[in-house]
Amino acid sequence: MARLFERRRWPGPEYHVQATFRAPRPYVFAWCTDYSPGDAQLEGEGYRRMVVQRTRRRVVFEDLEESPRGWDWTRCDVELTPPDRWHMESTGNRREVVADYQLTELPDRRTQLDLWWRRRPGLLEFTPRSKTEGERSGTVGWKHFTRALERDYRKSRPRPRD
Repeated sequence: MARLFERRRWPGPEYHVQATFRAPRPYVFAWCTDYSPGDAQLEGEGYRRMVVQRTRRRVVFEDLEESPRGWDWTRCDVELTPPDRWHMESTGNRREVVADYQLTELPDRRTQLDLWWRRRPGLLEFTPRSKTEGERSGTVGWKHFTRALERDYRKSRPRPRD
């Protein structure tokens, strides 16, 4: 992966999550990289998202969420490499993240997502998660996304005629 070297330079654990979708790779890529204000609801989170820039090869968005510690702000710059990968660099007041996403075609029109990421403190206080906690949280988020993606894929397919 093109950005793997950069991700490995960061200290701390590297997190990894896998998700498998019952949908073909082109659909999964388009759906996963369609960053929109509705993503928080799909994930069961409370942040607000604003897409700042969108081109064929790049998406920049900002997330803002109120927390007991104050506002959590994040700006993400996503480099798209169709048809099967994207790289994200995120800067925020609480943490910075660098992540790589890779899609693999599986039999029966299924697609596997592998997500690797590392995080480090931002400007304000930061309570690091253990590797287990980080991966558990990522897995839960992607389970929500998986259900939504598969629901949307089923709705997009033409219904068979009798």
